[in-house]
Amino acid sequence: MIPFRLFGLLIVAICLACGPAHAEKRVALVIGNSAYKSAPRLANPVNDAALVGDMFKKAGFDAVDVKFDQNAADMRRMLREFAAKARDADMAVIYYAGHGIELDGNNYLVPTDAVLETDGDVLDEAIALDRALFAVEPAKQLRLVILDACRDNPFAKTMKRTVASRAIGRGLAKIEPTSPNTMIAFAAKAGSTASDGDMKNSPFATALADHLPKPGLDLRKAFGFVRDDVLKATSYKQEPYVYGSLGGDDVALVPAKPVVTAPQPNPQDVVRRDYELALQAGDRDGWEAFLQAYPDGFYANLARVQLKKIAAEEARVAAEQKARAAEQDKARLASERAQKAELEKAAAAAKAAEEARIAAERQKQIEQARADAAEQQRKAAEAAAAKAVAEKQMAEKAAAEAAARQAADKQAADVEGKKVAVLSPTPTSSPAPGDLAKSVQLELRRVGCMSASADSEWGQTAQRSLTLFNKYAGTQFDVKLASTDALDALKARPGRVCPLICDHGFRADSDQCTKITCRAGYRVSDDNECEKVQDKKPVATREDSRKRDASRKAAESPPSKPEASGQIYCGPAGCRPVPKGCRLVSGGANIAGRNSPNGAAGGNYEVCN
Repeated sequence: MIPFRLFGLLIVAICLACGPAHAEKRVALVIGNSAYKSAPRLANPVNDAALVGDMFKKAGFDAVDVKFDQNAADMRRMLREFAAKARDADMAVIYYAGHGIELDGNNYLVPTDAVLETDGDVLDEAIALDRALFAVEPAKQLRLVILDACRDNPFAKTMKRTVASRAIGRGLAKIEPTSPNTMIAFAAKAGSTASDGDMKNSPFATALADHLPKPGLDLRKAFGFVRDDVLKATSYKQEPYVYGSLGGDDVALVPAKPVVTAPQPNPQDVVRRDYELALQAGDRDGWEAFLQAYPDGFYANLARVQLKKIAAEEARVAAEQKARAAEQDKARLASERAQKAELEKAAAAAKAAEEARIAAERQKQIEQARADAAEQQRKAAEAAAAKAVAEKQMAEKAAAEAAARQAADKQAADVEGKKVAVLSPTPTSSPAPGDLAKSVQLELRRVGCMSASADSEWGQTAQRSLTLFNKYAGTQFDVKLASTDALDALKARPGRVCPLICDHGFRADSDQCTKITCRAGYRVSDDNECEKVQDKKPVATREDSRKRDASRKAAESPPSKPEASGQIYCGPAGCRPVPKGCRLVSGGANIAGRNSPNGAAGGNYEVCN
């Protein structure tokens, strides 16, 4: 019986001897688009596709399809046919050179017949990168997509956005494959563009042709060498990038020459298998479960690195969220401050407008007051001028009347003089005292200082009237006798001097007395004001008012004029009729009955019984 260990070695030897018959099947699809109908022609994609396709052929690939300048229908058909070939292959590789575009985080390959007038046309006219990943997915060991399509998007400037917030990026977007053992190689890092260079082929295609066909060289190292060459060739402006991951074993695009060795048991196979399962899960729970099962070793260290990456990503996301929240708070505070500033500005403007309105109103009031004052001054000036004219006219009229009265008085005096000349031999040059007294009383009535009738006697009523005139006119005439000075001063007054004095129950209204009328329940008081009637006090009747008025008039009326006796008395003070009951005598200074008014001895005397 053959031992189990020896049987295993025999099986391995048989497999190595039959290696060519059981070699891995490798297929490749190469597309190069240069002649775009709606964009400028690209120089290198066709040359790069020819170079890479020749490389796959020399590397011994089982099937290599190289196509140039494919439209959308041709690219879809080729991907569909290539997916059928990948189902029987161990390795499936797609290389694409031409224009690519990123829309809302998704990458698309642009056929030569694409127009892309709007962002919505991308979904219909371009080929999604996911369609290429779908074509290589059936491969058993390696699924590789190489994109030399990170050039500037020529459609971005003319493409219309149907949604304003839709993003059209520069270059291609980052992508993480979901299938294990899948790699996606970009000619330039996500978000950046690639250079075509000045040579026949781009720096990226040249580096691929140099390093990928090396037998036994792990793809990760090969793409690392490609990255270094491109960085040097572009002065560190273009950095190729690989997304996805492979297992712990080396994966070469061209297998190394087989070496016949005795098989060695590999205790890490189970660990590697669990590591790949945790890698497919790609979350913290998977890696923590792996470390609980395998706390030490190479794969444990790799698992810890993956946990650090997850922690860094979580920290980055938390920092972004925190920064976004801080930015939102900052914007909110700025908006609140701006709103507050606007409110304060509006309040200040309203206050300023109100103050301006108040100032304008105050200025308007001041101007109106000035205008009113000016108008009053004008009216006062006009009234003063009118008053002056009226006074002048009245003075002229009074002067004319005085002249007329003087002429009449002179004529009467002449007549009276002739009569006196018959009765008395004593001559006189002074005006008659009776005429002077009457003239003064007439003027006192005119200026409102006397209400009684004028006569030739200068009695108590006339004296009280002249006293009132002195009071209100500011003069100091002797009230005991009528003088020509007083007469001249009275004539010089054009209007009323003394206030109008009305009877009880009447009040002065201009130059007339108007009766006071009280409403029901009120009566005229002794002060000539309306007062409320008291219930217990006797109410003054109209008869009482009449009696009071009669008493007041009797008190104010002048003494009764004595009847004339028919004789005329002429003395130094003038001539006047002798009262009835009196007679003229000659000589003696003090005759019984009454003292002589002239006070001169040897003259005529008046004796009254």
